[in-house]
Amino acid sequence: MGPPRSDLHPSPQPTTSTQVLSPHSNSSSSSSSTSEPTAHSKNGSHTLTQPTRTSIEPTAPRQNELQPTAQNQAQTRSSTPHQAAPLIPQIQNLAPPQNDHNMQTRAKNNIRKPKTKQSYNVTGTKRLIKEPTTIQQALKDENWSRACSSEFNALAGNHTWDLVPPDTRQNIVGCRWVFTTKFLANGLLDRYKARLVAKGFHQQYGKDYAETFSPVIKSTTIRVVLEVAVTKVWPIKQLDVNNAFLQGELTEEVYMSQPPGFVDKDRPSYVCRLKKPIYGLKQAPRAWYMALKQFLLATGFTNSMADTSLFVHCSANTITYVLIYVDDIIVTGNNTNVVANVLKSFAERFSIKDPTDLHYFLGIEVTRSAKGLHLLQRKYVTDLLTRHNMLDAKPVTTPMQSTPKITISAGDTLDDAAPYRSLVGSLQYLAFTRPDISYAVNRLSQFVHKPSDVHWAAAKRILRYLAGTISHGIYLHASSPLSLHAYSDADWAGDNDDYVSTNGYLLYLGRNPISWSSKKQRGIARSSTEAEYRAVANTASEVQWLCSLLTELRIPIPSAPVIYCDNIGATYLCANPVFHSRMKHIALDYHFVRNQIQSRMLRVSHVSTHDQLADTLTKPLPRSRFQQACLKIGVTRVPPS
Repeated sequence: MGPPRSDLHPSPQPTTSTQVLSPHSNSSSSSSSTSEPTAHSKNGSHTLTQPTRTSIEPTAPRQNELQPTAQNQAQTRSSTPHQAAPLIPQIQNLAPPQNDHNMQTRAKNNIRKPKTKQSYNVTGTKRLIKEPTTIQQALKDENWSRACSSEFNALAGNHTWDLVPPDTRQNIVGCRWVFTTKFLANGLLDRYKARLVAKGFHQQYGKDYAETFSPVIKSTTIRVVLEVAVTKVWPIKQLDVNNAFLQGELTEEVYMSQPPGFVDKDRPSYVCRLKKPIYGLKQAPRAWYMALKQFLLATGFTNSMADTSLFVHCSANTITYVLIYVDDIIVTGNNTNVVANVLKSFAERFSIKDPTDLHYFLGIEVTRSAKGLHLLQRKYVTDLLTRHNMLDAKPVTTPMQSTPKITISAGDTLDDAAPYRSLVGSLQYLAFTRPDISYAVNRLSQFVHKPSDVHWAAAKRILRYLAGTISHGIYLHASSPLSLHAYSDADWAGDNDDYVSTNGYLLYLGRNPISWSSKKQRGIARSSTEAEYRAVANTASEVQWLCSLLTELRIPIPSAPVIYCDNIGATYLCANPVFHSRMKHIALDYHFVRNQIQSRMLRVSHVSTHDQLADTLTKPLPRSRFQQACLKIGVTRVPPS
């Protein structure tokens, strides 16, 4: 290859005296051999030579490239141009550079403390189990084949259908198998689940179905009942019904094709005349609810008027609550024996799993201690982050940036809006235990009809916020006074598109948050007082409903509920008709709050803006205010000690 070219490795040229002088030295000391003390000689009484290190301080290499030391200059003078050596060996033989500047660095002070970086990444369980898509694939696997057989045996054991000859007048509904891998709250495998589902979209209204509505328990009702059970130290049991829809009765004539993979060999052309509401039928949830309702009413329970999925049983000094969310049921009461009898009656009438203490309900992890109950959706958040490839995303401290505000016309329209709509829908269910994201989710829900890349980036920001707060949730304190109060707030003309205000409220039962909402108002408010007054009216409506619910639960409220508002004009307007000329255009349905105040059923009080807790539900806040508000409203990482 030949000798190295000397022009590629030029020898360092001698520099002027001003280049080698320290900032505080004179020109006569430029050639002096006395240099500035090293870190050891400067900080201690003994002098030691600076040890050779492989990693040099960041400022040292650049300084020594511009200011060669005396030793480097001596080596340069002694070498001739004809004996130039490669640069890399020359650097390896050089003495360690000396820091001649007066800057006090970590290396000069002999500080070797490594930098520790905090990692906010969360790890989730990787689903390595591949779920089959057809019955042929499932029957080839032992686990899935066993799940299919178990489902078919349950259908046959409940006399779900009768095989009849086909007829041209029949509307035959198709069916298919759905396979799901069920996991526990800690991410471990629970079971392989195979479900035969009817194709309800083949049904015809008036021919094989009519009524389809089936109520489910409200999230506020669940939190209220859990709060009452925790403060009164009642047992809380949960139970799951096996093949719940098969426990109901089907009144319409519905015909379905035979399940794939389990066709009767003797009668392959026959169809199934359904006697039980199978999964997938439009009327199946309603049929199951009616069967369960009739059973509870027959055993002495009373159906609540405030929430039709709540059943209450009162006798003498005992009281028992039953909450129903499709096939998931919660039972609690002040008498352990009565609760056990209710669970026993369920087992005699329906096929249920063994009742356990409440620990995992509707994707919500429940951790109970002597001091309270912690509700969080950690597994749900982990699955959501994994689904959108955001598990290792860099966390942020707020779910939505405070400025600039997102508008409907911002950004370019997405070509495929399905991922955005799916994510927003998933975030809406997450608001069950996360009031801190209620405003952000409500804001993004207003763009589902035409999302843009800016809206998609805002939705991804919520996921980044969840990545750093994956273990946050609502904590229900066991020691809590029995009082009902609420915070009401409104962001006047906060929407830059239509100038409609956003109102939010946060309701507390003692120390525990039980209900919250962030929602745009119906019309444009002409003043901040009007916007705040409408927000108070909406809050009063929720308070009135909660009072009726607590009355059915036999929970008396010792004093009238209080609504805290940070607008003085709205507070005065609630008590008496001041500013009538400015407020006469407001609809009469907003003035019912005044009647409640005059009848002493409600009280509206003024609170300072600094103590207003509902502002997190009406507008995006800066980081410092948002973190303080989260602590006040009860969003916590772990149960307080």
